[in-house]
Formats: sequence, structure tokens, C-alpha cells
Amino acid sequence: MSSPKPGFEDQLKELEQIVTRLEQGDVSLEESLTLFERGVRLARACQTALQEAEQKVQILTRSEDGSFHCQPLQADD
Repeated sequence: MSSPKPGFEDQLKELEQIVTRLEQGDVSLEESLTLFERGVRLARACQTALQEAEQKVQILTRSEDGSFHCQPLQADD
């Protein structure tokens, strides 16, 4: 049984941790490359998740005639 795919927030948090480690500069070249590769994969996954969310929002806000209507988000009271 495979483990569940990490959520957007978890992926973003891991990406932030990788960036911090790389900025500190106290990792070897090999580890830096490994971290960089993981960071690129995470950045792509986050971008894909954001694009999918945007598409869902567009579908949900589309009128029956196909046009979009912008409405401000209502804050929960």
C-alpha cells in the first residue's frame, strides 16, 4: 500500500526548508544538487496544484452562458 500524496501545504513547507538549507550554504555539492532537484520537483508540483485550483475556481464561477463574474470573497463572520 502506497503512502498518501503530501498536500500542497506540506510540499510548500518542504520547499521552504530546502531553500533555507541551500541559502545557508553548509551542505556539500552532492547534497546541494539532490536538494535542488527535490526543490524543482516540489515547485512544479505546487505550481500544478495552484493551476488546478484556479481551474476549479473558474469552473465554479462560470455563468450558464459561459461568462465569468468576479465577486469579492466573503469573510466568515
